[in-house]
Amino acid sequence: MGKKRFSGWIMSANDAPHLPRSAPIEAYGKGGFAFAGMSHRGSLLCLPDAVWAWEVTRPEQIDRDALSRVFAAAGSIDTLIVGTGAGVWLAPSDLRAALRAVGIVLDTMQTAPAIRTYNVMMGERRRVAAALIAVP
Repeated sequence: MGKKRFSGWIMSANDAPHLPRSAPIEAYGKGGFAFAGMSHRGSLLCLPDAVWAWEVTRPEQIDRDALSRVFAAAGSIDTLIVGTGAGVWLAPSDLRAALRAVGIVLDTMQTAPAIRTYNVMMGERRRVAAALIAVP
């Protein structure tokens, strides 16, 4: 993965770097991801219209606030895939219920299969988002 390259990132009003379009994940590991010809160290939040740097480093940090961009984009998302890093995590029932209430199905799995699933669903032009915790 090497060093961070931000040539494609845009800084938003709250200084969160993002790519203003969706992109498949090309590679992962060493604490980051490669996508759209760029590399990023840290976790990612992939939405239908943008890829965002995401501050979450452990599944226990995933709550409604950490997923605020997902809730804001609920009208364009049917499925949220959460890549939980190297471990397994079961989302709290209140988080599942909150997502269900806005029409989003939550599917959690380790980051590696989450990336594969996200890329396939994205390739099928499904309304999918992914919250991916970086793995070493």
